Amino acid sequence: MKPVVIVGAGPAGISAARTLLDHGIKPCLVDESLRGGGQIYRRQPLGFQRTAKQIYGFEARKAQAMHRTMDELAPLIDYRPETLVWNAEDGRLDMLNNGRAESIEYAQLIVATGATDRILPVPGWTLPGVYSLGAAQIALKYQGCAIGERVAFCGSGPLLYLVAYQYAKAGARVVAVLDSAPFSAQCRALPALLGQPATLAKGLYYRAWLTAHGIPVHQGATLQQIDGAQRVSGIQWDDQALECDAVAFAHALRSETQLADLLGCEFAWSALNRAWLPHRDSAGRSSVNGVYLAGDGAGIMGADAAQMAGERAALAVLEDSRIAIDHRRPAVLEQQLTAIQRFRHGLETAFPFPEEWAAEAPDELILCRCEEVSVGDVRAVVDEGHWEINRVKAHCRVGMGRCQGRMCGLAAAEIVAERSGRAIEHVGRLRGQAPIKPLPFGVEVQA
Repeated sequence: MKPVVIVGAGPAGISAARTLLDHGIKPCLVDESLRGGGQIYRRQPLGFQRTAKQIYGFEARKAQAMHRTMDELAPLIDYRPETLVWNAEDGRLDMLNNGRAESIEYAQLIVATGATDRILPVPGWTLPGVYSLGAAQIALKYQGCAIGERVAFCGSGPLLYLVAYQYAKAGARVVAVLDSAPFSAQCRALPALLGQPATLAKGLYYRAWLTAHGIPVHQGATLQQIDGAQRVSGIQWDDQALECDAVAFAHALRSETQLADLLGCEFAWSALNRAWLPHRDSAGRSSVNGVYLAGDGAGIMGADAAQMAGERAALAVLEDSRIAIDHRRPAVLEQQLTAIQRFRHGLETAFPFPEEWAAEAPDELILCRCEEVSVGDVRAVVDEGHWEINRVKAHCRVGMGRCQGRMCGLAAAEIVAERSGRAIEHVGRLRGQAPIKPLPFGVEVQA
C-alpha cells in the first residue's frame, strides 16, 4: 500500500505527521537534516551542551515542544532523515540517502519544503567570508560558531534583526546592522503589525537591544560593495566604509518551489512575495490531485503559520480520504491563517523590496556564480531582444549551474525586467529542473 509522504520536517511537516498519526495514518516523513525541526528550530548535534534558551531565545518553549513531538513521532512513523528528494515524476519521488539512491511511490504527498534567503548580489559577494543570513544562523545554531570575529549584517526583513541579535547575544562582535528599509516604512506598517502584538514586541525588542548594547543600526542603508582581496576586509554603503571580516546578507526569504514545479503544480504571481508561487486553496490542496502544500514553501508566513498550515493540509488529506475529523478544526485553522496573512502584509510594508537594485547593479557584477554570468551578460541578451527568463537562460546560461537558479533566478528576473522595461511578473519564471539540488558523482542506485 502506498503511503502518505511528507517532504520536510520543519514546523509544517512535523505538524502534518502528528495530525495524520493521530487519525490512524502512518506517514513517511522525509527530511534532509539529521534531526527534525526545520531552520527556525534547527537542533544542535548530539553532545553539544547549549541550552534551548541560549539557542532559540524567546522561541525556546516552542522549539522544545516541536523537538519533543518529533522525538515521539520518529519511532512511530517511517521517518527518513538525511534524505534529499531531488526529483519527482509519475507518482514517485527520487531520493538520496547517505550516497544511496532510493525511490518511493506515494498515495498523497504533502510538500513542506520551507524557504531560503533571497539574494541580491553586490560587488564582492563571492568573497570568502560572505554568507546569507540563513547560513550564518545555521553556523550559530548547529555548530555553535560565528562566521567571523567582526561581523556585519546587511539586507532587510525580520531575519536581519533576529540573526544579528542572536550573534550579539551569543558573544560575537557585531560591528553594524545595515537595513535597506527606511524607518518611515516601518512606521507606516505599524497599524497592520499590531494585529500580532507578541510578534511585533519581539521584533521591537531585538532592534532596541542592539541599540542599547552599542551596535550601530543604520536604516535606509544600501550595501554598495564588500571589500577584500583573498577574503572579506570591509564593506561600503552610502559613501561610508567599515572594517569587518565577515558579512551576512539577504533581502527577506524566498519559497523553495522547485519540487512543486516538478510535480506539475500550477503557479501564479504573488505580488506580496514578489515571486511565482504554486497555487493552493485554503486547505493546502494544489492544482495536482493528491498533492498538498504547506508552510513557507508555498508562501512566506513564518513558523507559527507553517505549523497551522501543516495541520490543515493533513486534515485535507484525511477529508479527501473520507476519514472522520473534527469538522470545526479546519475553520479555526483557516481563520488563524487569515489573521497572520494580514500581519504578513504589514511586514512587506515595513521591509519593502529595494526596487532600485536592478538599475544600480554594475555590469561587471557576478550574478550567477555557478556559471560566472555577470549582470552585463544578462543585459546583453536582453538588448538582443530576449526578455523571457528561460530564453535569457538559454542564451547566457544564467541559472544553469549547480543550484539550478535557486540563488540567482529571482535576481536575474529583476535584471531582465528592468532592462526590458517590463513588470517583473511579465518576464516569466525559471522552469524547475531535476536534480533540484546538486548530486554527487558515483551515486549507488538501488536495485
